[in-house]
Amino acid sequence: MARRILVLQGHPTPGGGHFGNALAEAYIRGAMAGGHEVREIVVTELEFPILRSKAEWEEGPVPSAIQGAQVAIAWAEHLVLIYPLWLGTLPALFKAFLEQALRPGFALDSRAGAFSKRLRGKSARIVVTMGMPALVYRWYFGAHSLKNLERNILAFCGIAPIRETIVGSVETMGRAKGRRWIERLERLGRAGG
Repeated sequence: MARRILVLQGHPTPGGGHFGNALAEAYIRGAMAGGHEVREIVVTELEFPILRSKAEWEEGPVPSAIQGAQVAIAWAEHLVLIYPLWLGTLPALFKAFLEQALRPGFALDSRAGAFSKRLRGKSARIVVTMGMPALVYRWYFGAHSLKNLERNILAFCGIAPIRETIVGSVETMGRAKGRRWIERLERLGRAGG
């Protein structure tokens, strides 16, 4: 069954050329070959300020670039978030984007002290690349920042199910292993998962 898929490319370095960009391209290629409708947001190409207060987050004006992103998020049935692990978590630019895009009134709503999860019915896949081995991140560090993104951001807005793909040792992997990851992301895209 064809799905509406939004790929959020969260690598903060402009111009592409990173392994995460190649993974995003592979996913998109596969999704299009699988008959899915695909849109992409490259966060580093957007102009928006960081939020500096709770009041700004709750009631401040939404920048036009973020309004466009919210339209794309609302359109999508499945979100694919791709980013590198920096200092143990999301790059600051990608986190700032999520803070702007997933604001009250769009992603959640608070009425009478209870939160309404406004993105119910959407699923997600998180693809995170890193220099350390994936096993070390998952078992020694407990995939703490990935779990934070899943539970405290995406699931908090109602997104479920959330699946993850952890790609470790990107700086030292050989071409053959890199090619296998590209093929895997193409297959995931084709399946819309």
